Amino acid sequence: MGALAVILVLILILVVVNVRIVPQAEAYVIETLGRYKTTWAAGIHVKVPFIERVAVKMSLKEQVLDFPPQPVITKDNVTMQIDSVVFCKVFDPKLYAYGVEHPIAGLQNLAATTLRNIIGEMELDQTLTGRDQINAKMQTILDEATDPWGIKVTRVEIKNIAPPKEIEMIMTKQMRAERERRQTVLEAQAHQEAVVARAEGDKKAKILAAEAERDAQVALAEGRARSKKLVYEAEAEGVKMLNEARISEGVLRLKGIDALKEVADGRATKIFMPSDISSVVETLGVAAEALGVGNSTPVDDSPKEEPVPEQDPCIDEETGAGGREAAEATEAIMHDVESRDDEL
Repeated sequence: MGALAVILVLILILVVVNVRIVPQAEAYVIETLGRYKTTWAAGIHVKVPFIERVAVKMSLKEQVLDFPPQPVITKDNVTMQIDSVVFCKVFDPKLYAYGVEHPIAGLQNLAATTLRNIIGEMELDQTLTGRDQINAKMQTILDEATDPWGIKVTRVEIKNIAPPKEIEMIMTKQMRAERERRQTVLEAQAHQEAVVARAEGDKKAKILAAEAERDAQVALAEGRARSKKLVYEAEAEGVKMLNEARISEGVLRLKGIDALKEVADGRATKIFMPSDISSVVETLGVAAEALGVGNSTPVDDSPKEEPVPEQDPCIDEETGAGGREAAEATEAIMHDVESRDDEL
């Protein structure tokens, strides 16, 4: 019984020791007596004791390999440092285990040589501006070269490009000059736009001022036309009313005499006498007789002292005799009218 228990314990230990659990995203390469047998995927597996062994354990996850900067020479003989990053993963564990010794080191050296070959065919400006082109070429070349190793290159990125200090200084000056040129162009464009906007604003302002002046002139012209129209209508209405009133000729002549008195008030230098003054005087005599003025009115036959007309200070003694003559003529007319009344 004791020996049987020992045997059972040994068998249990051997089973437990030879049971393997492969984690997710990993693979085990199994060899039988030194020869490749199979590849274990994720899960539980049992190997034969003393005959089978786990040769290689590998991860199937995508790996990021950051290689150190590599010195490269461009087509125009410019030496610079380029730092690259390679993304890859194992797609065949058997090829990865038996295809090449130290596959990661081999991939690093292959990436360096490929990068030198690609940069050697490009000039400095193309290198600085053609990163996508460099990445695509490297990814294609490395993927084809690593297929026998069981490695899939999924992506390549140029992380940094460091040109020499002299080139950096020249590039800095060139960049500064380009920015100054752009600034000058932008300032010129802004000035041009401002001048154009100011000119358009002045043009619109002048157009508005001209339209306002035109509207004002039209309004003034319309106002003057309406004013003249109203004046003419009022005068026509007045003439119409006078015609309808049927004013006698005697009244009109009396109004003319009153106007003549106002004209001959001593301030005028010239006076115009109507040609029909005699008929006016006769009309006045008839009107006086009709009103009862004449024989029934006492007449003062005493000589009257004629008042001396005052000299208008605004009339010159040499050239201002017209006003005085007009006044004397008016007095003579009035005296004739009174004499005619006395005779009547």
